[in-house]
Parts: sequence; structure tokens; C-alpha cells
Amino acid sequence: MTEQSSNFTRHIQELDNAHHLHPFTTHHALRKKNPRVIVGADGVYIKDSEGVKILDAMSGLWCVNLGYGRDELVEAGRKALDENPYYNTFFQTTTPPAAVLAQKIAEKTPGDLDHIFFASSGSEANDTGIKLIWYYNNLKGRPNKKAIISRKSAYHGSTIMAASLTGLSGMHEKFDCPRPGFHHIEPTPCAYRFAEPGESEEDFASRCAQALEDKILELGADNVAAFIGEPIMGAGGLMVPPTGYWQKIRAICDKYDVILWADEVICGFGRTGSWFGSQTYDFQPDMLTMAKGLSNGYQPISALALNDEIGHTLINADYEMAHGYTYSGHPVAASVAIKTLELYETTGAIGEAGAEHSDYFQARIRELADHPIVGEVRGVGFLGAVELVSDKDSKSRFQPDGSAGYACREHCFSSGLIARAVGDVMIMAPPLVISKSEIDELYEKLRSCLDKTWNDLTGA
Repeated sequence: MTEQSSNFTRHIQELDNAHHLHPFTTHHALRKKNPRVIVGADGVYIKDSEGVKILDAMSGLWCVNLGYGRDELVEAGRKALDENPYYNTFFQTTTPPAAVLAQKIAEKTPGDLDHIFFASSGSEANDTGIKLIWYYNNLKGRPNKKAIISRKSAYHGSTIMAASLTGLSGMHEKFDCPRPGFHHIEPTPCAYRFAEPGESEEDFASRCAQALEDKILELGADNVAAFIGEPIMGAGGLMVPPTGYWQKIRAICDKYDVILWADEVICGFGRTGSWFGSQTYDFQPDMLTMAKGLSNGYQPISALALNDEIGHTLINADYEMAHGYTYSGHPVAASVAIKTLELYETTGAIGEAGAEHSDYFQARIRELADHPIVGEVRGVGFLGAVELVSDKDSKSRFQPDGSAGYACREHCFSSGLIARAVGDVMIMAPPLVISKSEIDELYEKLRSCLDKTWNDLTGA
């Protein structure tokens, strides 16, 4: 670290502390500690203002699926800025990038999810989903069919309505959420934490699905509009569903005429090995939200895909659909997203070609299961989680809850690795293009950090 870089770092930190409110942050603690200043990135690595190279095992925020330094995406954005930097899709207008991207997404989404609405973030897409579900049921003459069911520990965004879908209490306290009409069921479909002793995977899946049916009957089927779920629950702790879970959920939604809504903001675009997580788990949603990997994180863009039943109902209505955003279908963001979808194809990051490296990633992180403070290693594709416990047999956690995850995260950051802590669960979602040698580096650094965490918490 040079004196010049040190001075630059302090200058940016002073500006940040004086004016910048960060998301999901205890601000006085951050201002005491000072933020790390990130100034560059390439491949699977980011670089801070003091020249430290860090392996980003979270793909930014689950989004840089194709890695950093993608000149093709920079060029796509530059060309779009030169040709048509902005026009809206209000007032019966469109732009070529918006129209082409809608068609390309419809080609990749499962089944008849062919009607695409654009927004700028996963939260906006999910907020839109709520409004369009309510609009759809009003058009169908079902004004009471409005309740939406989600799950405990689910994450669906941070707008008022998306936070209401979310099942994390920390996002409800102090914010007057959830709003009326949103309901959360349990058990959360994660066998390690919530299956009963001796309960089979199939029985656990049935019990989780039964919770949905029970809630529908409690509220009345005529009052329930939709059930939303991530194929794999991400920010709530990377919880992998038991076999058969989604097929049971699909059957219940069909039985009571409830929309099955897949939130694929994290799971979409190769993260689980398929284009979408619903394909990995072989179920057909009625609507699907996506963001993050849609543009490799290079531009803010998201989308909501609707099936023919919902889409045609909206299209054939004799009403203006009075909903939209200034940047819906932004031509620059759409152009970058089009090129991103092309790169998924040409790089072979999704499907069989990418499976060799994702299988290697899964095999390596599962070697951590023998560590004294690891209770379970779980994951699919390029999603991985390591749950930290104080006792493997009882699955009890270190106290206070979250202390192990916090300690491990701090060791990771100081050791040149970004892994996320959700309570005492360490989460990884590296770029799909990570090499085997980089996966080895990830494994070695994480094991070292687990050793340091064990020493911190036990004095071993």
C-alpha cells in the first residue's frame, strides 16, 4: 500500500461516512470501522483501493454470473448509449432492444411464460407481480382473491410490498411490515434444520406442502391469490428443498386455483445448472420473476414473465394497465441483457458444458463437512452453504446466534475471500466461469477461515 493509495482510501471513506447511507447496514458501526473501497474487478476477483485482490465467491450480490471484465457487455452498452441512450416504453412506443429481449427471455422461460414486463430490480419485479396478480383477479371478477402466501425465512426484496412477501422478521420490525394480506408458513423446506428426527425426505416434503394447504383452507381458497417461493431459498440461508416438494406445491396450487409464482431473482440464469431453478426442480410456475444474472450485474434490469392465462387476461382487458416505471425496458440495459444471454450460450456456462465445474465446486465444498464446526454442507450448481454449529449431534449453534458466521465472514474478508454470512450459515455463489484452480483457492481459504473461527470460539 502506497501513501497515495492510503490517502485516496481515507478520502473516499470520509466522503462515504459523511453522506452515504448503505443498504442493510448498522450505520454507526460502519462509520466507526470505515467501508472497504472497491476500485476494480476482473474474472472472479475484485480489487480494493489498497491493491488487495479478493476472490468474490458471491458474484457481487448473486449477479455477476459470467464474471467481471466482460468487454462484450461494455461494448454492448457503449453502442446502445451511442445509438439510443434512452426512450420509454409508455405512450404506445417500444425500442428494438426491449422487443428483442422480451422475445429472447420468452424463449428461455419454461412453458408458456411468454408475456414479459420489465423493471430495474428484483424488488421492483416482485412488487409488480403483486399488483398484476391483484389486477388479474379484479379483471376476472374475483375482488376478494388477493391474499399472497410466502414462507418463513424467504427473501423477496425490500420495497414495502416485496418486504411483506419476505419472511425475515428483521425486515419487518421497525418498518411496519408485512402489510395486510401477506402470510408466511412454516416449516421452511430445509431438512437439516426443520425435519423431525427420523422423518423421511418425502414425509418432510409432504409436511411442508401440507402447511400451504392448511393456510389456504384457513384463509379460504376464494381469498388466496398466489403462493411465492424461490426454487432454492437464497438470502434466508440457502435452503435446498426436499425431493418432491415443488411437485406437491404445484398440485396444491392447482387444486385451489392459486397462482404458483417462482421468484428466480437468484436462481435464474444458470445458478442451479439450468436456465431457471424451476427447470432444475421440474415444476411449471404460472409466473416468474428474474433479475441479477439477466445482465451479469452490468446494468439494473429485471423482468416478470406471465403465462398465457394471466397475460392474455391483461392484454384483452378494456382498461389501461396503469402501472410501469420510467426505466421499464431501458434500451441500454436491455442491450446489455441481450448480449449477456448470448454469452451464456457461447461460453457454455449453462447446462452440460458448465456442469463439470459446478460438480467440482460441489465436491470441494463438501470436503468441509469434516470440519469440527461444520454441521452441514448443502448446495446445487453454483450455490453452496456451510452451516456452522457448536455441536454436530445436536445441531446447536454458537451463542449468541450469528457469532460464528460473523467471525468467519470477517476472517474471509481479511484473507482475500468474499463469502456471505446469514446468521451462522456461510453462503457462496461464485461466478459460473470460475476455474477449478480458483475453486481450489476458494476451498483452501474457506477452510483456513473456518480454522480461525473455531479457534476464536473455542480457543482450540
